[in-house]
Amino acid sequence: MSTSKRQPTIPSRRLRHPAELPFFVFMTVLNLLIIGLILQAAVMLPYLPERYHDSGWATAVRSALLGLLLLIPFLVIVRETQRASIRGTAVELSPRQYGELYQTADEFAHRLGLRRRPQIFLANGNGTLNAFAAQATGHDYVVLANELFTNLYRDNREGLRFILGHELGHIRLHHVSLWYQLAVAYSERIPLLGPALSRLREYSCDRHGAHLAPLGMTGLVLLASGRHTENVVDVDELVRQGQKLKGFWVGLSQLPRSHPFTVRRLERLYRLGLFHARLREAGKETPV
Repeated sequence: MSTSKRQPTIPSRRLRHPAELPFFVFMTVLNLLIIGLILQAAVMLPYLPERYHDSGWATAVRSALLGLLLLIPFLVIVRETQRASIRGTAVELSPRQYGELYQTADEFAHRLGLRRRPQIFLANGNGTLNAFAAQATGHDYVVLANELFTNLYRDNREGLRFILGHELGHIRLHHVSLWYQLAVAYSERIPLLGPALSRLREYSCDRHGAHLAPLGMTGLVLLASGRHTENVVDVDELVRQGQKLKGFWVGLSQLPRSHPFTVRRLERLYRLGLFHARLREAGKETPV
């Protein structure tokens, strides 16, 4: 895809799931309350009777306070070492290294209004169908697992465009920013609440991916059916399967999951009209 024909940037408010931002605010407030409780308990500790100073409760308070003090340096170290590891073990895309996908990433970054161009890496996923977005100081990047990349790059590049757009959505919505991670560092660890916020983030990024690649439904079909079958799965039938995915047990089984059910993700994008024409009906693929 040529980068000479620039398309207008996409307002993120149009594509963010409507419940994501309010829930993030709730989780941030809850996070601040947890931090406040840790600080209050630490302040009260010296004034407790001597017999409580070595109790399990006192030890837990000291550990929590130490964790709070080390939180920022810990996150910085993790973020920086992760990027260093990726740079040392993965292939970075460039104009000469999978140049078409590199240009697509450049185009998507422009359309999303990203302030800096993310680096794209191709890594050995050891058999996993995975991709993720991340950030380190001064750098945004996306890592595509080789198994996911190879299958889509060879057979259906629109699906790869969807995956790339989805991951760039995480960057656009600041999900990988240090301040975002700090804002929910404690509340995100609460069972059920943390996964709920994660699922909303995934819905928001699915909308970004589908907006950028409206023919990229096979990017999700691949996750549901596995490798080598995404082009023969009946997408309409899979969408109908998603429409019937309702009930108490369905809701209960999804509560601890960080990602929504794949067929539900697909069905919602069709319902929103972000996925429209079928790729095999389009008659040709758009180059990555």
